[in-house]
This record gives sequence, C-alpha cells and structure tokens, in this order.
Amino acid sequence: MVQKAVEMGVSSLQPVLTRFTQVSRVNGERMRANVIEAAEQCGILSIAAVAEPVTLDRYLGGRPPQRLLVFCDEAADAANPLQTLRSNATASTGIDVLIGPEGGFAEEERSVLLRQPRILRVSLGPRVLRADTAAVAALALVQAALGDWTAPAELHE
Repeated sequence: MVQKAVEMGVSSLQPVLTRFTQVSRVNGERMRANVIEAAEQCGILSIAAVAEPVTLDRYLGGRPPQRLLVFCDEAADAANPLQTLRSNATASTGIDVLIGPEGGFAEEERSVLLRQPRILRVSLGPRVLRADTAAVAALALVQAALGDWTAPAELHE
C-alpha cells in the first residue's frame, strides 16, 4: 500500500488505529523503507513523511479542520464517488484521505467521523476491497476529481 500511495503522489502517510486495525501489521520502519524505494523507482524527488500510528480520536483531534477529509466508507451509498468529489469538494486547503482497516469501521467510529468539519463521505463501490486496493482506488478518485498537482493528498488508514 505504501509503495502505491507514494506512486500516486501522497505527501504523507499516517497510520490510524481503529477498533478493527491489525496492529501487528503496522511497521513504521518498513513503511519508511518502502517510501524511499518507491520514490527512487519512480523518480520522485520529495519523500513522503511517515508518522507514527495514532488512535482515530487522536488523529481527528490533531488534524487541521480546514483540510477536506475524504472518508471512504464501505457503508456509504454506492453512488458515483467521482461525481460526489467533483460536485462537493475543493482541494484549496489540502486533502486527507481516510480508508478503513480490512475489518471496516465500527459504528461508533463512523458516527464520530460523520460529525467532522469538511468531511466528504464516499463509497469505493459495491465490492469489498482490501485496504491496499482501497487506498489506490481512493487516491485515483481524488486525483481524477481534484488533481494531485494542486494539493498533494495524505493517506490515513
């Protein structure tokens, strides 16, 4: 997931721990190595930052509220996410993309997320996706709708 996110143009990666996160799979050192490898292979000059894992509450409490939060929610209406992004979003103050763990979001997490400022809830379609596939799908949608040249996205899982 890290390599693909870097290839897709993210500026930072922030692991977010939710109820269903498989904590044993979050390895910051390995993530940093993957960022460097992907940047070298793709000729990317800037290295994406990799932050230490934080809980969902801590992440939400620390993120700038003026940034758009694209919340990829498996329980969202499977309407056209590209149209939703184009119609309801602007990248002028930055974009955060949040995908869920492979177990999905708990209902209380979803409730907290939906109360956030500048949030846009989107579906990634009718299929259940692994987290690595969801990250690429979400970043491709964001880039197609808002253009990665204006505000590099940040990926939060």
